[in-house]
Amino acid sequence: MSSDSVIPVDDLEIIAVKLGITSQADIKTDEVDSGLLNSLPLAFARTNSILPLHEVDGVIKIAVASAAGILQLDELRLLFGKPVEAVLVPAPLLADVINHVYAGVSGTAREVLQELQAVDLTTIATELNNPTDLLDLADEAPVIRLLNSILSEAVKERVSDVHIEPYERELLVRFRIDGILYEKLSPPKIIQDALVSRVKIMAGLNIAEKRLPQDGRIRVLVGGRDVDIRVSIIPTYYGERAVLRLLDKKKGILSLADIGLGERGVRTFEQMLTRTSGIILVTGPTGSGKSTTLYAALNKVNSSEKNIITIEDPIEYQIRGIGQIQVNPKIDLTFASGLRSILRQDPDIIMVGEIRDAETAEIAIQASLTGHLVLSTLHTNDAATAVTRLVDMGIEPFMIASSLSAVVAQRLVRVICPHCREEYRPVEQYAGVTLPEKLYRGKGCDACFGLGTLGRTAIYEIMPIDQELCSMIIRRSHAGEIKEYAVAQGMKTLRDDGIARAAAGITTIEEVLRVTQDDYADVPL
Repeated sequence: MSSDSVIPVDDLEIIAVKLGITSQADIKTDEVDSGLLNSLPLAFARTNSILPLHEVDGVIKIAVASAAGILQLDELRLLFGKPVEAVLVPAPLLADVINHVYAGVSGTAREVLQELQAVDLTTIATELNNPTDLLDLADEAPVIRLLNSILSEAVKERVSDVHIEPYERELLVRFRIDGILYEKLSPPKIIQDALVSRVKIMAGLNIAEKRLPQDGRIRVLVGGRDVDIRVSIIPTYYGERAVLRLLDKKKGILSLADIGLGERGVRTFEQMLTRTSGIILVTGPTGSGKSTTLYAALNKVNSSEKNIITIEDPIEYQIRGIGQIQVNPKIDLTFASGLRSILRQDPDIIMVGEIRDAETAEIAIQASLTGHLVLSTLHTNDAATAVTRLVDMGIEPFMIASSLSAVVAQRLVRVICPHCREEYRPVEQYAGVTLPEKLYRGKGCDACFGLGTLGRTAIYEIMPIDQELCSMIIRRSHAGEIKEYAVAQGMKTLRDDGIARAAAGITTIEEVLRVTQDDYADVPL
């Protein structure tokens, strides 16, 4: 909205009353006739805070939220060739509706591909060695529109990763939704280089370098949502492969209650965080939500009374009041070297993104033994295996026993869509698994794009370290013995926690068995 049209809300309402414009507190996106939007550019709607809603008895109803919009009513009357009736709505509400409805009518990636069929693709995808020419090549409008459409659809469909994959005779674009990859579309192979080059330009990477892997970041606004995209590009036999990880900043940092711990788990975790020293490890494979759990823990302990410093690779969320360091191996800023420097900053709580080697593990243990609470992650399948993993790294068992406070193992499971969830009685049996009498599944609907699932949550096993476990660690007991003892003391395993979630209708039994099969290799699925 232009500065000369900014009028206080009270004055705007007075103007509206004088012009016979009524006020309306709410409008729904399903009130909007998408056919009317094709005649009105998004930029015009945003700038003037004006949106055509629908036609009733030959009169088009128009939502306005500014003086500029009121001034444009005559223009819309001429544009549509029909009488218009305006209604005054709150500006923030109208902005959200505009973003939502235009995201639905803007060309999808498939529609852009259909338009590309009429374009001379050889002029877009001609092989050029000169970086300047390649830049011009990637700036061709069809390529820009295709990538923009792919990113817009990815945000709309809750995609976590976009894969652009070259093969011998085809180019594939795949979306990862709730942990599962789905093929989205197959653009013409001839625009492969142009599409990847456009990604490079947006990420500030070297478009002339095709022999080495490159990493970068893109920050974009999609429908008013601030999205941070981590870009990874690697050279493969058939061309460069790009993976774009989307991070929606609007979602923010979850609390411990939101990540799936349950009431008992939240109480246990919060009790562990009250300690002033020791190490709390969060374990699981890549993509199991470990960083989300650490951020939730940091959010819980963050206060003006504590000095909290992290070293991460990469920094996914910026947290006010916490010092965050980005790992940079190019200048020898590793987890180990960064951790040494952190100890000179008088920290109370330290978060290490990942313990990857013995050097980092030793420094973290020393930090915990000298009065610091250390939070970190480790790549193991369950909680008990974390102990043997540290021993395999070369850490002395007595050091582990002295410093380790607790281990939290986790996995992510898909959540059944609440809009199409149905109850059923299981007939299939799984060896070694006692199933509840009633289970649930999703049939698939518009809300979940026919997948039957909507979002993900985590399942956990939490293993506090008591005196007996310390003795077992020092005796070098194997992971099986440690797990058996922890279960006897009341620890709920990943699979037990998952089955309880399946019985509660949160996830499916198939999903639980899928994500825990590494821990139960002898159980047929």
